[in-house]
Amino acid sequence: MQDLVTVFGGSGFVGSQVVRALARAGYRVRVAVRQPARAHDLLLLGDVGQIQVVQANIRNMASVARALDGAQACVNLVGVLYESGRQKFMTLHTMGARNVAQAAREAGVRRMVQISAIGADPDGASKYARTKAEGEAAVREILPEAVILRPSIVFGPEDDFFNRFAAMAVLSPALPLIGGGKTRFQPVYVGDVARAVAAAVADPAAAGQTYELGGPAVLTFRQILEMVLSQTQRRRFLVPLPFPVARMIGKACGLLAMTPIAPPLTADQVEQLRVDNVADPALPGLEALGVRPTAVESVLGTYLYRYRKGGQFAEPPEAPPIGATLA
Repeated sequence: MQDLVTVFGGSGFVGSQVVRALARAGYRVRVAVRQPARAHDLLLLGDVGQIQVVQANIRNMASVARALDGAQACVNLVGVLYESGRQKFMTLHTMGARNVAQAAREAGVRRMVQISAIGADPDGASKYARTKAEGEAAVREILPEAVILRPSIVFGPEDDFFNRFAAMAVLSPALPLIGGGKTRFQPVYVGDVARAVAAAVADPAAAGQTYELGGPAVLTFRQILEMVLSQTQRRRFLVPLPFPVARMIGKACGLLAMTPIAPPLTADQVEQLRVDNVADPALPGLEALGVRPTAVESVLGTYLYRYRKGGQFAEPPEAPPIGATLA
């Protein structure tokens, strides 16, 4: 069995797949999470004793240092899509990333993979984009050899994007085309992101590099919603929603962040939708890490079927969804 890799935030949607990929590659994996009791199912992703779950909070340097004790590499996946309580963008994306990098350097851990996001920009309109960029800068300042991975929207069985609109299509007669639905995305499969992380940990040539991870197709927001409707076999109106109106709705929905209910939209997310979420061709991507991108069409039906009438017993879509006019 190979080196020990500490994974911060390994119990989430992407994190659990990263833990699985690292275990399959033969690494010992220490999963550092705030609530270990909710992460013990991760132990089943590897051989007996290969995966360990420990308590750590990246806001607390002492717990980060304990989680890195004896590790040869680390991965930081901690992030939030909206602010709630003490889970703030600045606290987690910027200060948390700095804490992990600082503790890694002090522990002699030189291989670090920082998960950021396409669109990370110190001058971005959204706080999410700015704090992601600040986190990258903090990590690179402390560990210049760290690897930064920026995925586009990540899809898979537990994603928060395709599932959200599929669930909305079940209940609502219309879906919102925020900003007219022209924003472009390059959806990337969660399994591909996980394999990219494992490759970045293993490959010395990846040190100091920044990768932008996107799938094989670039889709507009309208095309994505059409694809969701096709896969869920729902006919719904696609209603254009101007950015100013969407922002007001996002502000109102953002009040849900003070409750246990996740807001369907926030004003900060509307700002993110103003900018295309597509990989920069000037930067290396999945292929540079030896990962062949997975097409979104080949995976969506394996989990969006549950939103069809009849669920798993419903007939699958007959025609490719892209370009179909369902509104």
